[in-house]
Amino acid sequence: MKNQVKSTGASEKRGKREIKADETRRALFDAAAKEVGKLGYEGASVTAITKRAGVANGTFYNYFETRQQLFDQLLPVIGDQLLDYIRERLMEHQAGVEREHQRILAYFEFFDKNPGFLRIVNEAEVFAPQAFKQHIKSFVKRYSGALKRQHEAGELGDFREDEIETLVYLLMGARSYLTMLWRASPSSTRAKSGQAMLDTYVKLVSGGLFAKNAVTPAILAGGARPAARKGGKGGKAGKADNGPRQITD
Repeated sequence: MKNQVKSTGASEKRGKREIKADETRRALFDAAAKEVGKLGYEGASVTAITKRAGVANGTFYNYFETRQQLFDQLLPVIGDQLLDYIRERLMEHQAGVEREHQRILAYFEFFDKNPGFLRIVNEAEVFAPQAFKQHIKSFVKRYSGALKRQHEAGELGDFREDEIETLVYLLMGARSYLTMLWRASPSSTRAKSGQAMLDTYVKLVSGGLFAKNAVTPAILAGGARPAARKGGKGGKAGKADNGPRQITD
């Protein structure tokens, strides 16, 4: 019985240590995100990070061997927080463009609450390239999975499943640059301009940029001949030939 009590006590003590360690690790990541978001990777020192996290300098090295090791983990950790934030704000009943609207709305909300994230992402390709690759890979995987489920439900119109990855990169690019544009807006008009951007984004994904002049892959491959002028007397225009060209090579 005494051995059992000792074992239970040791387990509880170990559990508390693990909880404390997790809390310290999260505090270091949160502090690093704020420092990098404010000063960039080069300007974010271990001293500044530990001071913001409320721990001693030496404590840092109980979790990371170097500052670079922290940087190599930072973006994937914050990126997962972003993806979780988006997922938690999606309602089960939402479908189609309404679901995509909620995704980008949550995306903007996350950036509003974490303004330094934009700098963390943009500088990572240079200062933490492996972290950048991991973040993109994770984002593409989860976003693709979400769109594939919508595709299976018949919510993606004429798009094929093998086009989903391309769609994901297009939408990711749109989100990234829209966020940059939004952050550059004057604070006094940011809410209004942000809503206008969201409305335009939804308009694009719901109707398509050239919906009235839909183009098939065959037309894109063959092209369309411009109206031709035949060199007859007086320079009279000949009949226009707008048919697709034959590809011979």
